[in-house]
Amino acid sequence: MLDGHTVTVSGIMGTLTQTFNPDITITQEDRQVRLARSTDERSLRSFHGLTRALLYNMVTGVTEGYRKTLEIIGAGYRATQSEERVTLQVGYSHTVEIIPLPGITLAVEGPTRINVNGIDKQTVGEMAAQIRRVRRPNPYTGKGIRYQGERIKLKPGKAAGRKT
Repeated sequence: MLDGHTVTVSGIMGTLTQTFNPDITITQEDRQVRLARSTDERSLRSFHGLTRALLYNMVTGVTEGYRKTLEIIGAGYRATQSEERVTLQVGYSHTVEIIPLPGITLAVEGPTRINVNGIDKQTVGEMAAQIRRVRRPNPYTGKGIRYQGERIKLKPGKAAGRKT
């Protein structure tokens, strides 16, 4: 639904609303959304592409949703879930409790895997980044919280620099 420069997208997963740059004209024809810019300036070309990508992400979010998976690597590192909160034990003297942002659901899949689900791609990414920030992967041992499939390039320790 278009209301000036505010676009509302509804789907089976929920509803998202966002306001866009007034220099980009957004029109809906049948089931297609068209974007047009008033001039061909560099900044407007950038906003044109940004607006298109944000609209695409909104449509994908309300139809399929977004998910990021985090892996916890390390001896004794684990996650537990109680209601919507997640508690992390990642080598500190205390536990770290994660409260999800609005519109986000956290699911613990085993003791070393956390799924972050939601309809807004930006919010899902922000929540996953906040969880990862609790214990970033150590560049020497690789222990910590990382995204699924993320490769950590390990540095050689100080023993690698010794000559015998």
